[in-house]
Amino acid sequence: MPPTASPAPQPRLSLQQVLLCGALIVTLSMGIRHGFGLWLAPITTDRGWTRETFAFALAVQNVAWGLAGPFAGMLADRFGAYRVLVGGALLYSLGLVLMALSTSGLAFTGSAGLILGMAQSGTTYAVVYGVIGRNVAPEKRSWAMGVAAAAGSFGQFLMVPVESWLIGHWGWQNALFLLACAALAIAPLALGLREPDRGPASTGPSQGIGAALREALGNPSFRWLTAGYFVCGFQVVFIGVHMPSYLKDQGLGPEVATTALALIGLFNVFGTYAAGSLGQRLPKRHILSFIYLGRSVAIVLFLWAPLTPASVYVFSAVMGFLWLSTVPPTNAVVAQVFGVQHLSMLGGLVFFSHQVGSFLGVWLGGRLYDATGSYDVVWWIAVGLGLFAAVANQPVREQPLARLATT
Repeated sequence: MPPTASPAPQPRLSLQQVLLCGALIVTLSMGIRHGFGLWLAPITTDRGWTRETFAFALAVQNVAWGLAGPFAGMLADRFGAYRVLVGGALLYSLGLVLMALSTSGLAFTGSAGLILGMAQSGTTYAVVYGVIGRNVAPEKRSWAMGVAAAAGSFGQFLMVPVESWLIGHWGWQNALFLLACAALAIAPLALGLREPDRGPASTGPSQGIGAALREALGNPSFRWLTAGYFVCGFQVVFIGVHMPSYLKDQGLGPEVATTALALIGLFNVFGTYAAGSLGQRLPKRHILSFIYLGRSVAIVLFLWAPLTPASVYVFSAVMGFLWLSTVPPTNAVVAQVFGVQHLSMLGGLVFFSHQVGSFLGVWLGGRLYDATGSYDVVWWIAVGLGLFAAVANQPVREQPLARLATT
């Protein structure tokens, strides 16, 4: 009998190209959105809106991002990330322009909420991580995801002072117009993530979308991972959007809030890179539990300590180290357990839970502030949820499923 021909190796993009273009895309997409909290005060003052109006729009943004995420991931897995990224860039720019022009709470919710949320689903982690998963060897995958997440953190560090400067010197509307132009740069960068035709899968059995969804949703580890990610969204978006106003209420100047958000971005560069690198050597569930527990401890100490610029900066540095460091190990577990064929879709599905948490974090922040005149209740909810997530990640099992392990 003639020997059976082995499947041809699948073409891959170079590691340097994937990381460079992916990192720059995430830097822009995440960097722009990280500074949205800086617009809360000028927009609500200028338009005469309550904080809840602004917070509700950003809450819709987060849940729209989460709802659209699995579909954006599905399209990226099926037709390639390039098309999704270009469409997302155009939508991002449109949303920022309309956000500047909105004169009613409903229009603001549609632009800053619905349109920008859908745009972010096609320009951030789920889509980029799908390309990384398919083009980076498994032994480097968690590290590569850490690099991409660190880029998003650097985007926050870079963009928050830039956005603050633009608001101060050009006004909040013109600042949004300029950011709309910057968002368009995602489209040419997407060329670097344009994958060649991969042909038939060479490893593991081909799996349909429905089967992949049923398999993931029926897996206890996937559900525990998803529950933990809900907490991540609640904590980081509440802090990112409401901390500038919280500090202003406590009598601290706007420069303290700008520095705090920049420090979160700076230290998250180190935190996400460390989490991605450690994920190659340590159980990822332990890394995730440590991150969530560390956040709760940091919040408690922040609330108990006298509030000064120094205490704000220490809190921001610690929280920054733990900020998006959940992203690489969470997505690496999904790739490790379920494979990379539907990684963008499954990553988007886990991220949907993150965004439901984000919706509640940002909306409850505004709602309870308007009701009580204080953010205290939401801070303590964030502490309790962090303790829950630390426990919830422990049952996660990281072994590949049998259909993958036996191939």
